Amino acid sequence: MIAEVIYRVRRGGPDKPEPGMADLLESWHIDMWLLLLLATVAGLGMFVIYSASGHSIPAVVNQAERFLLGLFVMAVVAQAPPEFYRMLAPWLYGLTLLLLLLVEVIGDHAMGAQRWLDLGFIRFQPSELMKLAMPMTLAAFLHHRRLPPRPLTLLASLVILGVPTVLIMVQPDLGTSMLVIAAGGFTLFFAGLQWRWILGALAAVGAAAPILWERLHDYQRKRILTLLDPESDPLGAGYHITQSKIAIGSGGLFGKGWLEGTQAKLEFLPEAHTDFIFAVFAEELGLISVLVLLSVYLCIVGRCLWIAVRAQDSFQRLLAGALGMTFFIYVFINIGMVIGLLPVVGVPLPLFSFGGTSMVSLLAGFGMLMSIHTHRKLLAN
Repeated sequence: MIAEVIYRVRRGGPDKPEPGMADLLESWHIDMWLLLLLATVAGLGMFVIYSASGHSIPAVVNQAERFLLGLFVMAVVAQAPPEFYRMLAPWLYGLTLLLLLLVEVIGDHAMGAQRWLDLGFIRFQPSELMKLAMPMTLAAFLHHRRLPPRPLTLLASLVILGVPTVLIMVQPDLGTSMLVIAAGGFTLFFAGLQWRWILGALAAVGAAAPILWERLHDYQRKRILTLLDPESDPLGAGYHITQSKIAIGSGGLFGKGWLEGTQAKLEFLPEAHTDFIFAVFAEELGLISVLVLLSVYLCIVGRCLWIAVRAQDSFQRLLAGALGMTFFIYVFINIGMVIGLLPVVGVPLPLFSFGGTSMVSLLAGFGMLMSIHTHRKLLAN
């Protein structure tokens, strides 16, 4: 009732038509279609987590709590207008850069990496914040500058992108660094970066490949070599990919049935409820369900790009486009590594895999997208 009254005041009086659910949600800066798509993915994820975790109800409850926390963060983020995030961007970038430096000094070690900060009341990865800070900062930096970016502007943008990327790589965290690069790269792409610069960057990466290869850790080199020939070490470095392919292939068209997957149940598939949950999903529910899930993901990306097209200024357009395409890269990297097209880099399937920090940061990004969309519509009306 209160929401309806507020809505009528904003719309100009009681003579307006009764608001529908979508209108009421937009009056609170929530995009209904995006919310439904995100909830669909998260719901399917909890459905599969129950099976992949050995029928663990606490795991599902934990995931549900994290999703609800993420929704709360998304709703809060959506309330602020896009101009607030344009002003916030350099401060968030500087704070996250400082936290990344602190990780190098006092960060927690786990599983051979130093990626976490333990503040006593919370333990988190600062690199997750950079996934948001990077597109925000580059979009704000390019907002009042001539587009496509000139060489000096491009050079400054590459410095903004490069410094945190190097700090994340040395943790080491190849997966997150790839996502940060994608976020910055898509921001520059939507800013009209000319193809000669893109091709030049690819050529430079190719020329530097031997140097980059020498800088990789032994386990990272082994992952790349395993990608080329996973059967060369089926019980060692190639074990994850081999078992994942078996799980996906055995699912067939309609799957073995929920809770009937053998690869996760018999513990052949490592990280079944986190990084390799897509393999569990494919084994139990089959190709048809996989295509449905991919269609939902594509709808989310499409909605993000639609919001970007309707954005009111360059900051909003660049930020919305970069967030949407980074989400696509998130999905592409996880599924690519699970089916053996990409090296195993530890990137979870967004909103689907078991995890907390990643889900909250993703939903915060969707909160910015909703802010861009709903504030525009309120201004337009």
